[in-house]
Amino acid sequence: MSNARSEASVEALFKPFASKNVELANRIVMAPMTRGYSPDGVPGEDVAAYYRRRAENGVGLIITEGTLINHPAAAANPNCPNFHGEAALQQWSKVVDAVHEAGGKIIPQLWHIGLTRKIGDLPNPDALPIGPSGLNLSGEKITEPLTENQIGEVIAAYAQAAADAAKAGFDGIELHGAHGYLIDQFFWGKTNQRTDRYGGNLVARTRFAVEVVQACRRAVGADFPIVLRFSQWKAGQYTAKLAESPQQLLQFLTPLSDSGVDVFHCSTRRYWEPEFDDSALNLAGWTKKLTGKPTITVGSVGLDNEFRSSLGDAAKPASLAGLIDRLENEEFDLVAVGRALLADPEWAAKIRDNRTDELLDYDTNALKSLY
Repeated sequence: MSNARSEASVEALFKPFASKNVELANRIVMAPMTRGYSPDGVPGEDVAAYYRRRAENGVGLIITEGTLINHPAAAANPNCPNFHGEAALQQWSKVVDAVHEAGGKIIPQLWHIGLTRKIGDLPNPDALPIGPSGLNLSGEKITEPLTENQIGEVIAAYAQAAADAAKAGFDGIELHGAHGYLIDQFFWGKTNQRTDRYGGNLVARTRFAVEVVQACRRAVGADFPIVLRFSQWKAGQYTAKLAESPQQLLQFLTPLSDSGVDVFHCSTRRYWEPEFDDSALNLAGWTKKLTGKPTITVGSVGLDNEFRSSLGDAAKPASLAGLIDRLENEEFDLVAVGRALLADPEWAAKIRDNRTDELLDYDTNALKSLY
């Protein structure tokens, strides 16, 4: 593998991490990646084996693929895993056991896709998509805005999922507030044009997420970790911005941090890109600087091209030198690895053991056999 071996020591990636209520063996996180391999929403033994393989090969924290909260319009694919119902929750408990037996930690990503769902999508074709203003990511009116009572029902579904995660033995939860899905649709002015308390300026548009976090916190107690994933970009709209400056980012993050978020997962497509002019800090770097909370960086880690489509184009292993420099400088705390870990379950072990010449290319045509 030419040019893929980091010139810097990888030691920083394998140092233990500890914060107020998060303790991990190292800094490597498996990023959440939707796969659609759970028929009728129930993950099988293959899902447990999939996550176990990454844990036994040295991943410090696994964030599951998006798991669907108990709302009829949460999903657009009957093979994406539910996080409700006895059958699905029993299987998730088995996934947790498998990861823990392998020495890893795991949290579910709790997900509602909002108005990225189309009318008639399975598994509930009669359920209309929902969003803060009934507007999709293109600004088109698809359905009526959510009422406050309906908003309360969705918040309660998130809280129930959080409680179920704790009961199943998970090590925390992640709320998916990125990429144009439901929580992010409340964040973004293009999809949130409400005039009540859930709409308005950038700070006011955080209210829905704040209430979700608070409800989850009440459901799980003070010591159960809550991670929030957020992004500037939206699916298919990669130049979108919630915050145009560090000052706006501070306004956006402050109510979320105060509501009880323990860790911010800052989704970018290329971790090395500065978020704002006149600073080399990326989104995770700015978020840590502004909030003082631990952050996770993500975006084309270990690969030579960026994420572009649903799974991205083929890519080869790439140097980790720049990433490790940033980690050693404490720009961020944790590093989420996506496609590289999808293609190669042993990625972390190979990096740790200086077996970089054995790293596998990411090739969408070959992925199915590697799960």
